[in-house]
Amino acid sequence: MDIESIGIVGAGQMGNGIAHVCALAGYDVLLNDVRQEALDDAVGLIHRNLDRQVSREKISAEHRDAAMGRIRTTLTLADLGPTDLVIEAATEREDVKHAIFAELLPALGERTILTSNTSSISITRLASRTDRPERFMGFHFMNPVPVMQLVELIRGIATDEATYAACHGVVERLGKTAATAEDFPAFIVNRILMPMINEAVYTLYEGVGNVNSIDQAMKLGTNHPMGPLELADFIGLDTCLAIMNVLHDGLADTKYRPCPLLTKYVEAGWLGRKTQRGFYDYRGETPEPTR
Repeated sequence: MDIESIGIVGAGQMGNGIAHVCALAGYDVLLNDVRQEALDDAVGLIHRNLDRQVSREKISAEHRDAAMGRIRTTLTLADLGPTDLVIEAATEREDVKHAIFAELLPALGERTILTSNTSSISITRLASRTDRPERFMGFHFMNPVPVMQLVELIRGIATDEATYAACHGVVERLGKTAATAEDFPAFIVNRILMPMINEAVYTLYEGVGNVNSIDQAMKLGTNHPMGPLELADFIGLDTCLAIMNVLHDGLADTKYRPCPLLTKYVEAGWLGRKTQRGFYDYRGETPEPTR
């Protein structure tokens, strides 16, 4: 199946990044969100990020303008129905995704491929709540989408070969690299990454080191570009907690138990960069540890 138009559900951190790379690759993009403010912010951010690419001579001004011309927005989920491929990039909550699918499915074309950008939830289980499990799969982009090279492709138990091939073709057209993961909790990247972040939070919780020393140790001792607590703030502590809960519930192993301190931060609404406070406080000129 040839993919030429892509609908994206959710204009947040992931959704606007996916819209950016898809439009730049020549796809017609229809971006949906429940709030007009979110759509306006997303379009503005995409334009600024494209401007940055122009200033660094990674793309031309003509490519930037053409990409912006391919992006449309809508508050109406059903408007995504005629697109060839839909990528759901809403919050990492299964009930939210189910509600989106229930509203979207009656409007979808018979051959439209439906995918989820979920970073941990079972693709087979999500697909079972749709009318097209054969044309459903996981399409997991890394954050920030315009920068990161990898896309995880996850088949559900019913995903057919044509759907996988079509999605793999999109990844190639985006100039990214696909890694195929089996449908186990958190797939490949987050199965490895999130327990490391969770262990860093435990290290803070138990007083082994403070925020600065933990992040500095991992950056200088293992050559990570960001420390694990800084990275958790960048991802969003609510997302980290959601993925750890999926791992803990799905694999029934106590080694995946979320750190109580991570839970406490999420309960406080300190979710990281998006709320200006997490393991660091971002409200001043430079981030300062909150503990």
